[in-house]
Amino acid sequence: MAQVMAIKGSKKLLNAWAFYDWANSVYSLVISSAIFPIFYGALFRVAEIEKVTIFGGEIARAPLISYVTSLAFVFIAIVTPLVSGIADYLGNKKIFLKFFCYLGGFSCIGLYWFSLENIYFGLVCYFFGLVGFWVSFAINNSYLPDIAFPEQQDGISAKGFSLGYIGSVILLAINLAMVLVLPNMLGIEEIGGEPVAIVMMKYSFIMVGIWWMLFSQYTFKHLPKGHKREGARTNVLLNGFRELKSVWKQLGTEIRLKRYLGAFFVYSMAVQTIMLIATYFGEEEIDWGSDDFRQFGLIISILIIQVIAIGGAYLTAYLSKLYGNVRTLVWVNIVWILLCIYAYFLQTPMDFFIAAGLVGVVMGGIQALSRSTYSKFLPETTDTTSFFSFYDVAEKIGIVIGTFLYGAVAQLTGSMRNSTIFLGLFFLIGAILLLRVNKKST
Repeated sequence: MAQVMAIKGSKKLLNAWAFYDWANSVYSLVISSAIFPIFYGALFRVAEIEKVTIFGGEIARAPLISYVTSLAFVFIAIVTPLVSGIADYLGNKKIFLKFFCYLGGFSCIGLYWFSLENIYFGLVCYFFGLVGFWVSFAINNSYLPDIAFPEQQDGISAKGFSLGYIGSVILLAINLAMVLVLPNMLGIEEIGGEPVAIVMMKYSFIMVGIWWMLFSQYTFKHLPKGHKREGARTNVLLNGFRELKSVWKQLGTEIRLKRYLGAFFVYSMAVQTIMLIATYFGEEEIDWGSDDFRQFGLIISILIIQVIAIGGAYLTAYLSKLYGNVRTLVWVNIVWILLCIYAYFLQTPMDFFIAAGLVGVVMGGIQALSRSTYSKFLPETTDTTSFFSFYDVAEKIGIVIGTFLYGAVAQLTGSMRNSTIFLGLFFLIGAILLLRVNKKST
């Protein structure tokens, strides 16, 4: 019997779409923010080295992972329009959602074999884990106007981010128990010649991959394939870039959308940079007193952000109903400006915990509301993948620029604190640009 597809706006379809955030957000928390950075540093500390020989030269651990991350985002910015173009012409973007989900999931499992001896294989898994997460996330985003009516999009976008925060916190709590509690319970220090904590971290990578792929099945079951593009299908590989060019041309007549994208590009550059460097800032600039408390404090800070961000996403969605999306985003950017100024003066762990709580309030909110606002501003079209591809390419280019400028300012001035003020300027410019979004184009 043929499966009856859920209709647009139905509770089943909306929940299935939002549930992908539950499935894949464990990657962004466990791999990007918490367990993997600790694991990566521990490998070097156990080996008592700071540099490895790779591609014929020596490189320190921090620049190495930073360069791989930047390269991955350049790759993501290139491959996303390729995928979107093919998906729109084939009318089956779900198959690409599945492919990049499985690519990311199996890459996470592959991190189990990450070691200094297998550094190339480990970095490849790290690279494709990033690719799988961000490209599948972009494809899932492109479904939003397909599955939800405009009046539903703020709420379901917030629900997606909230589900992601809840799911990722649950798995992180399990992983932290494995890493911090289980070794003491077992009463052993090593497993197979490796510190038991490192082995538990490696098991957590397997759990992330399985969680991601397993819970995605509910989304895959109910999401439609996508809309098939009419007309001839020639040069399919280049169609994605042609679609980006087409989207750019359409922005000439979609003044409000064009202005919004300009503002989003600027403030998103700062948001994504903060997400990537917050842990490193706390590790270097805060006086934790001891290495053990530093590790514990950073993990607690990450959990604080995740838990509070759940309410923050819903709060922002509620405020958008009262005051409108753009006005709410302006005020959220103003809060970010104040946070950047506050970060410049952080000294103690308590200062950092307070900052983490405040970041949680606006982190989930600005991401969820930005996604749904863009969806609302789209013109009437079935070509949602290309428009969201444009959105995601803009975001990824912003990440590359933002992280580079952040590092450059920190290097030139000798302090990461100066970079926080620099990021505050991006939020200020973003807020100013948002004020132009609803103005008449005269």
